[in-house]
Amino acid sequence: MIKAADMLIARRADTRARADFATWKMMAKLNGTSALPPEAQNFLASYKQMLEQMGDAEASEATIQQMYRSYYSEMGGAGKPPEVPARAREPATESGNVTAFRRLPAKPKAAQSNPNAQRPLPVALIFACLAVVYVAIRYYWK
Repeated sequence: MIKAADMLIARRADTRARADFATWKMMAKLNGTSALPPEAQNFLASYKQMLEQMGDAEASEATIQQMYRSYYSEMGGAGKPPEVPARAREPATESGNVTAFRRLPAKPKAAQSNPNAQRPLPVALIFACLAVVYVAIRYYWK
């Protein structure tokens, strides 16, 4: 019987294994394998060995499962690691390495022919009114 705590550890271990493998695989593509820890280098070496025997997807999944079992025991999981249900993912559409941005539609201009539409007061008119009020107050106090 699988405990809830073990299932939580299993999910975290699976997520960490998938993220680490993707990171390490990218580092290997960028010739940065020497900067990885020895554990990562061992996993990548086993991945390359599996790659000679099977396809990329199968070798990747097998390596991730190895990492998952290792991480599960490292995180304190008890016994055999449980199967983590696969998450439903949306299929990725291959459109190259470019994200297409769409231009926003133009905003329609307000109808200026409407006689009831209020126009905003110009700044100069507001300033003139404030100056008149200031002069009136100064004149009143003298």
